[in-house]
Amino acid sequence: MAKKKKFKNLFSDKASIVIRIMLQNPDREWVVRDFSSTGLLSIGLAQEVLQLMEIKGYIERIKKGPKSFSVLTNPEKLITDWLKWYHFEKNEIDSYYSPDENILKKLKSALKEQDYALTLHSGANLITSFVRTGDIYLYIKTENWEKYILRIRQNLGLEELVRGGNIHFIDPFYRNSIFNEIQIIDDYPVVSNLQLYLDLYHFQPRGREHAEYLKKILITKGEKFA
Repeated sequence: MAKKKKFKNLFSDKASIVIRIMLQNPDREWVVRDFSSTGLLSIGLAQEVLQLMEIKGYIERIKKGPKSFSVLTNPEKLITDWLKWYHFEKNEIDSYYSPDENILKKLKSALKEQDYALTLHSGANLITSFVRTGDIYLYIKTENWEKYILRIRQNLGLEELVRGGNIHFIDPFYRNSIFNEIQIIDDYPVVSNLQLYLDLYHFQPRGREHAEYLKKILITKGEKFA
């Protein structure tokens, strides 16, 4: 019988679901079924994630028999280590060009039946208005990427340049977890505040500056960073 492959990466797509849920409620006491009940990951995977989080020093597991639970004890180190591992370039990006100044509104209309979410400056600006940019970055969830993107391009007259563009469709590395945490801002779907921070942090230009400003704004408003 083949030996089960040992789980190793806390920051993989499905494993990160546990981290994201815990960061949303950092003072809560957690049990394994809190994560498996989402339907997005198994009890076994949730248990392995918690075990590795304990080894890494992110959580403490309080053992009380059937009443055992876990608590998040070092969220700062957890996010710092996540940033060391994750870069926005882990996503796959298709870039196109439109001269239309109202292209974001037209994208919204064209994508109304589709799961999508803004990120980077175009998402964070809806909270901060911090960086002036004409570039639009949005995650798209679709089973047939090439066919769907081609249809959107044709509908909106998007041009493919030799290099660059201002409309960036992102095939997400975090296929499961990103679309489980969408927020609506000014009637646009945007990734979670945590994902905005992760995406921005190593991004150029001005990504880290915007990430830290976003964090400051959210803390000042008393809103959840994660």
